[in-house]
Amino acid sequence: MNFLELKIPPLVVAFIFAVGMWLLSLLAPSFQMMTSIRVALAVVLVLAGIGIALAGVVSFRRASTTVNPVSPGAATSLVSAGIYAFTRNPMYLGFLLGLSGWAVYLSNAAAFLALPFFVLYLNRFQIAPEERALQTLFGGEFSAYRGRVRRWI
Repeated sequence: MNFLELKIPPLVVAFIFAVGMWLLSLLAPSFQMMTSIRVALAVVLVLAGIGIALAGVVSFRRASTTVNPVSPGAATSLVSAGIYAFTRNPMYLGFLLGLSGWAVYLSNAAAFLALPFFVLYLNRFQIAPEERALQTLFGGEFSAYRGRVRRWI
């Protein structure tokens, strides 16, 4: 299954999962939640996700390194400051928070069940190959960073 490694940009993967969650929500019964609370919580999660993901992009731009997720070997520097001091993958964490907000909005258990599969997919086909490339590029510096900062949160 290595053919999927670094092939589908994570933003596209998130969109595919969002559509899949919506389709699942049409098939499975929803749970009741007050509309105002549901919408407010969904908005908070989505906005938090956008903020975290954008903080990752800004950090990469400031370091003048690539934000292209399908070419991690093109990285010119190891970014470990800012949001990257707390999570090694803020953009992907942001996508997960956005999908969590979508699941809350859909108010459907089946939609929530898709979230672990999103994490599993990214861990296997996006993050693992990225980390191999970063290890090759930055060696001990990346090993030390990986030892002190968690992958997600």
